[in-house]
Amino acid sequence: MKIGGSIVIIMATILSTSTSWCRSALAFLPASPSSTSVSSVSRRSLGSITNSANNARRMAAISSHSTLLGSGSSSINGHSRSGSAMAAIKPAHSSLISTSSSRLFSTATEEETTTTTESPTEMELPTNDSDLTLLKIRHTSAHVMAMAVQRLYPEAQVTIGPWIANGFYYDFYFPTTINATSGEVISSRKLNEDDLKAIKKAMDKIISADLPIVREEVTREEARRRIELINEPFKLEILDSIQSEPITIYSIGDDTTTSGGGEKWWDLCAGPHVERTSQLPKKAIALESVAGAYWRGDESREMLQRIYATAWKDVNQLKLYKKRMEEAKKRDHRILGKKLDLFSIQEDAGGGLVFWHPKGSTIRRKIEDFWKTQHLEQNYDIVYTPHIANLDLWKTSGHYDFYREGMFDQMDVENEIYQIKPMNCPFHCLMFKDDIRSYRDLPFRWGELGTVYRYERSGTLHGLMRVRGFTQDDAHIFCLPEQLQDEIVGVLKLTQSILSRFGFDKYELMLSTRPSKSVGSDEIWDAATKALVGALDELGWTYGVDEGGGAFYGPKIDLKIKDAIGRTWQCSTVQCDFNLPERFDLEYVSAEGTRERPIMVHRAIFGSIERFFGILIENCAGDFPFWLAPVQMKLLPVTDAVFDYCKDVAAKAALLGLRVEVDRGNERLAKQIRNAEQGRIPIMSVVGMKELEEGTLAVRSRKLGDLGSFTVDDLLAELKRCDVAAEEMTMIGTLPENNEGETASSE
Repeated sequence: MKIGGSIVIIMATILSTSTSWCRSALAFLPASPSSTSVSSVSRRSLGSITNSANNARRMAAISSHSTLLGSGSSSINGHSRSGSAMAAIKPAHSSLISTSSSRLFSTATEEETTTTTESPTEMELPTNDSDLTLLKIRHTSAHVMAMAVQRLYPEAQVTIGPWIANGFYYDFYFPTTINATSGEVISSRKLNEDDLKAIKKAMDKIISADLPIVREEVTREEARRRIELINEPFKLEILDSIQSEPITIYSIGDDTTTSGGGEKWWDLCAGPHVERTSQLPKKAIALESVAGAYWRGDESREMLQRIYATAWKDVNQLKLYKKRMEEAKKRDHRILGKKLDLFSIQEDAGGGLVFWHPKGSTIRRKIEDFWKTQHLEQNYDIVYTPHIANLDLWKTSGHYDFYREGMFDQMDVENEIYQIKPMNCPFHCLMFKDDIRSYRDLPFRWGELGTVYRYERSGTLHGLMRVRGFTQDDAHIFCLPEQLQDEIVGVLKLTQSILSRFGFDKYELMLSTRPSKSVGSDEIWDAATKALVGALDELGWTYGVDEGGGAFYGPKIDLKIKDAIGRTWQCSTVQCDFNLPERFDLEYVSAEGTRERPIMVHRAIFGSIERFFGILIENCAGDFPFWLAPVQMKLLPVTDAVFDYCKDVAAKAALLGLRVEVDRGNERLAKQIRNAEQGRIPIMSVVGMKELEEGTLAVRSRKLGDLGSFTVDDLLAELKRCDVAAEEMTMIGTLPENNEGETASSE
């Protein structure tokens, strides 16, 4: 669907709790039935949503290559590089729960961090969490934009305007109007690029007017009177959703305001804001796009128009942000996925369902095989569970009661109601309950690459990042209370080990503690929180604390990875759970012979295979590391006489588990080379009669250029070593002298 022929309709961010639950592949359990509602979220959104030639040149390239990849290489909204050992660095860490924002740290060694020069896209930009001034700029800019819109288009009604990761947005409703003179019905306005230019010009005028930003506390009755006076029905809904007192209002200008284009403007808001409009850096603010959004995410409600914008502290930050956005467009996993023939979304089969093509499937198999190997080495058991189950299971777990809107419709099977699974955890609970468990048996570590299905509105679907069917790299640990800290340490070490293999070693960690509404005793919450803190401190990992931000069923640690152009992505999570063991009546026999509840830990490292694959594509821009590349080497025969030789080499490589393709040879050599380059194939070899006669291959690396000539056995042995070690090939073979005759590479 489109608005005005060009505006993409998306769903509003402010959704019901059920939709919020199914939004993330990391959501294992229902949020508390008494957790934040739509109305309270809307209130917070007004004020406080928190809210990657010659020999000398070749040798130099090889020398620097270790900083590019080493033991692992390093829409746009979203809140890393390699290192092989966590012990190589001891970041400063918090020993007390006193911080208020997430922290970024790297597991790269000191040598790696000091020898690598940051490119502009790798430089740090401030975030809302790290820079209160930036947050104020963005929030006030949202108000100034709304003020400008209503001055230009008086019929516009305002709704919400929160800050977001890279800026802010504001949602407007443009009703159908009637010309007072002619009685003509005027269709609702559809904002376009010209409107955005006019709005920005009006914003600049308001900023230059140096108007005061005034906070005011009023009674609920007074707020209602003012809202009714200006006929803002959405504001009335917001007011009714606010549970706290007093009601706060922020005004731009005062009763004497005549500059900047007219009278003062105000909105319900909890703040914070700058003190005067002149404190906004107007040259560092840019309006980006318009999108559609249903009011409160409800398709039966009004369609709003959302203006997205970005705001920074200075022009240089805005320029850097724009460079990153340009780079992000080049890395869009949806475009690269099609270009490299990795995956597709077949609309004939339904939106949000991923089709893995052969090359994408090869990468997925490598990811899953590595995941399984790592888990088996850490004494996990790999399990498999069904894709559907009797609806009663989801009633026991609580999912059906609280989140049925995020689940697909049920099916009738022989007069019993079945539900396709949105989660894996209830199945693991049934498996635990299947036998009498002793304290001697614990811990159980059960991992599953389990495919789940969750209902997402079509307007929210986005490539691999937001789908309806996805595979969680799920695991559940059932342990004794005294085992919890060691188990958390093990999870975090495993997380670092796995993520670093894919080039991510810069993380933001957040510890979320007990919310006001929760299940479980004070003792078990205190013990679990202490175990999480103890695990982080034991590893020396830096982290922030979200006081009261835990799930109702237990505290948690969330981990975001940083990609090659500086974006952060929520991936890993480890969550304690006191709720499901109670709901499923899980027990073990203690040393004293009593029946006790185990501690249950939910954890994921990738979050989901699909989303992680999308992140991985964008992180490496489709240039997968050698060990992951769907085709690791391509042989380019220059004559039919060497075709069988190439096929024999490919067959020998396959026996070693290497992925080598032979070009069909029906294109000119230059086109073959270009095709291999466009396919982002790490290694290629032009094969002529010289190579056939000598039993060699002349090797060219996509990243490093010509590497020289190797015997077939030596080359395959080196490629196998690189495949196992997850390294790029840097070995130099026999290099031709400058005065030597033509080689196969120049045929």
